[in-house]
Amino acid sequence: MNHRMLLLFMLAVTILSSCGPLSSIEAEMLDPTPRIAILSAFSPELKGFRKALDLEHTYVINGRSFYTGTLAGQDVVLTLSGVSMVNAAMTAQVVIDNFEVEALIFSGIAGGVNPGLSIGDVVVPAQWGQYQEQLFARESGESWEIGSHSADFGNYGMMFPQPVSVTRAGSSPDSEQERFWFPVAPDMLEAARLLAGKVDLEDCGLLGKCLNNMPELVVGGNGVSGPTFVDNKAYRTWVWDTFQADALDMESAAVAHVAYVNDVPFLVFRSLSDLAGGGPGENEIDIFFQLAAENSARVVLAFLEVWEMPMDP
Repeated sequence: MNHRMLLLFMLAVTILSSCGPLSSIEAEMLDPTPRIAILSAFSPELKGFRKALDLEHTYVINGRSFYTGTLAGQDVVLTLSGVSMVNAAMTAQVVIDNFEVEALIFSGIAGGVNPGLSIGDVVVPAQWGQYQEQLFARESGESWEIGSHSADFGNYGMMFPQPVSVTRAGSSPDSEQERFWFPVAPDMLEAARLLAGKVDLEDCGLLGKCLNNMPELVVGGNGVSGPTFVDNKAYRTWVWDTFQADALDMESAAVAHVAYVNDVPFLVFRSLSDLAGGGPGENEIDIFFQLAAENSARVVLAFLEVWEMPMDP
């Protein structure tokens, strides 16, 4: 075999070998300590955790600061996700790739949807859906043409909510499944139930503005997320009628999606800062966002004190 033929043979072997099945690729951990990852969208939501954290180290990844240390007796890593779905999903994946995440918690504020709940209440839904993953349907006379797309949920005009396609760690490569709801970790949810009536929640916000009733912790039910800030009474009513959602926000379902794909247990705590357009006057978020952020953080800190991370077998 001459030199040229040898080179061609080696090239062919290289190409053929590259076509074979590949092993799963895992990122190298920055920190091997098993931790609970706690994410919040923006600074006021993370403030209470940062203040209480016994800081060990600060890492910066893609311009985001990740703080490791102990909080309420637990090893944690804290970070801001940034606002809305893409930021939240990206940050959740980054923290899972770079730290030994045993569980993931999201804490922050949300718009209230359930007419039976009030500003300041803290909700811990049992499942989350991406309610603004939608088909914008073709108008056909007095109806809508949706073809083979899903009509499992009621539409809002031309907008028909759709499930999302996901893969999952441990499943066959590229085997996608469609899901709308992403369930939280059952053991984490049950631990949260133990806190009902046991956490003192704040009832007065900025400039001495106080609520008409004491906030409560509500565990279970549904939550929905999408890349839209909602301040519309009619749309809020549709969200309640369609999804029976206690709250809506712009991050939680994206984090739920990432946690599900990576098979990481997760739970979300959201305190209602406003009524998503359902209140009698202007949107209440500017008055009560700090109160809501504080209430969510208080419940998370109480949760950390009672929940025990499962030990690896």
